Amino acid sequence: MKINVKRWLACLAFLAMPVLGHAQSCNAANWQYGAIYRLGDVVRYSNGNYYKLVNVGGNGSDGTDPTISTWYWQPTSCTSSGGGGNTGGGGNTGGSGGSFIVSESQFNSMFPGRNSFYTYSGLVNALSAYPAFANTGNDTVRKQEAASFLANIAHESDNLRATREYNTANWPLYCSGNCAPGQQYYGRGPMQLSWDYNYRAAGDALGINLWANPDLVATDATIAWKTAIWYWMTGTGAAGMTPHAAITNGYGFGMTIRAINGSVECDGRRSDQVQTRINYYNSFTQIIGVPAGGSLGC
Repeated sequence: MKINVKRWLACLAFLAMPVLGHAQSCNAANWQYGAIYRLGDVVRYSNGNYYKLVNVGGNGSDGTDPTISTWYWQPTSCTSSGGGGNTGGGGNTGGSGGSFIVSESQFNSMFPGRNSFYTYSGLVNALSAYPAFANTGNDTVRKQEAASFLANIAHESDNLRATREYNTANWPLYCSGNCAPGQQYYGRGPMQLSWDYNYRAAGDALGINLWANPDLVATDATIAWKTAIWYWMTGTGAAGMTPHAAITNGYGFGMTIRAINGSVECDGRRSDQVQTRINYYNSFTQIIGVPAGGSLGC
């Protein structure tokens, strides 16, 4: 068979052309040991993968290694810019987790005194774990679910000021008899996740060994938010349904309280605690401009 040399060379040239959006068209800077990067910067690591700086410390990236610190860095796709990526108020984090129906400015208005650990970017990155969260139904339902979630975690975490349970005397007590050596399972994160079986279940669902390393919930913002969303999407408590189902099926905010802590607070047990949650919810719905709906109490 005779080979057309010109056509063969043309085919090779076509195959060698860079594909739009792939690594060959990217000019992100190579990561350098000890260098300080800014929030939103994208770097190319020595393994050929790209990472985006999603959180900052006292000195930007604090010289951290992208493959070690999942709080500072998150894997990302190649971008056409070498740094200064957009973290935008609308929730765009470069493809890590999508966007949240609550904007960053609204989130800041809800939690002006929060611990700096609880970053908006960490929350947005966590959305990928459960795409249906605050993304089911019409615009009103989605906003009511977001406000319900944030109101409940505001109550659970002292308005996002507590990364760990305040009462250290309780820290050794949350073990059902199947705990990893040297680990404690006290409340951590936005939902104050506690007990060894909850850490194991959350870790199994998220693909993270939280049973062996529970403190990730207090040291990695994205993981912390993922555990809160995990409980929201899977926990039923005294309600017999998840908080997500309570809102998307029209049962109202009160049913989310019952799902989270109904056996302690609902049916007149702790009406003051229920009212605190309702107050947060009413405030947050006003901030994001959505009706609160009915059935607020439990």
